[in-house]
Amino acid sequence: MRDAIGHGVSDGDSVCLAGFTHLIPFAAGHEIIRQEKRDLELIRATPDLVYDQLIAAGCARKATFSWAGNPGVGSLPAFRRAVEDGVPTELELEEYTHFGLIAALDAGASNLPFAPLRGFIGSDLPDHNDNIARIESPFDDDDVYAVAPIEPDVAVVRAQRADETGNAHLWGIQGEVKIAALAAETVVLAVEEICTERTIRSDPNRTVVTSDDVDYVVHDPYGSHPSYAQGYYGRDNDAYIEWAEVASDADRVEAWLDEWVYGVENRREYIEKLGVDRLLELEPDRDYATPVDMGAYR
Repeated sequence: MRDAIGHGVSDGDSVCLAGFTHLIPFAAGHEIIRQEKRDLELIRATPDLVYDQLIAAGCARKATFSWAGNPGVGSLPAFRRAVEDGVPTELELEEYTHFGLIAALDAGASNLPFAPLRGFIGSDLPDHNDNIARIESPFDDDDVYAVAPIEPDVAVVRAQRADETGNAHLWGIQGEVKIAALAAETVVLAVEEICTERTIRSDPNRTVVTSDDVDYVVHDPYGSHPSYAQGYYGRDNDAYIEWAEVASDADRVEAWLDEWVYGVENRREYIEKLGVDRLLELEPDRDYATPVDMGAYR
C-alpha cells in the first residue's frame, strides 16, 4: 500500500475511495494521511469516517459527495469544522444525490459528455452545483437534468480477492466500485487475499474489476476495518460510535491520528494493535468466501 499510494497519488489529485458501506478503503485512506498528501479532491458517495479522518489530517481541499455522515451515529465533526470554520483547512463542496453522483461516475466510465436523470426535479442542489444542468429532451418537450462526467485521477477500490494481475472477485454490496475503476485514470485495487487465476475463472459472475483497468494490486487483509468485507469480517460498530466521541474535539482527533495512523507503520501494525479478541468478535458466522464450482472449463 505504501508503494501504491506513493506512486499512484499526487498532491492535488482527485481521489475516489469507493465502496458503499462495504469494502471501504480505510487502509488506503490512512496511508494517504501517513504520506501527508495535500490539496486532494475527495470523491465518494457517503463520505464517512475515512473522509472525516482525511479532512481532519489536512489532506483535502474539496469534497465531491452525496450525503456525508457517520452511518447510524450522526454527523462528521471534522467535515463540519472544515466547512463551517476552515479548520484545519477550508473545504469546497460539490454535492449530489446518491444517484446523481453515481450517474456522473457512470458518464465518466462510459466516456460520455453527460448523464441524464430525473433525480434533481424539485431539488435546490442544481442551484449550488455548476455540474448539474436542466436540459430539454431531443425527442420531446420533456425536461430532465444532466450531470457532467466525473473522472477521478485515482480510484482506490477493494474486493474480497484477486489474482496477481488484478482480476477481482467481489460479492455483497458493490456500490460504485466498478464504475469508479472504469472512470479513473489510475486504479489501486486492494484485496483481502490473493488467489489463483483458476479461482477467478471458477466463478466469472463475481469478477467485477478486471486486470486491464488496474494499475496496482495490494494484498490488504482487514483493509476495510472498521467497515466490513462480506465473508471475512463484520462491521465494527463500536469504532463508529467511538469516532463520534473522538471527532467532537480537534485535539482528540490529533491524538487519535497520532496513535492509530502516524503511530503505526502499516496496516499490519494497525491490526496487531487492534488485537485478536476484537477481530474474533467480527468473524462472520458463515463462510461465504469459498469458490463456486461452475464445472469444467478449458
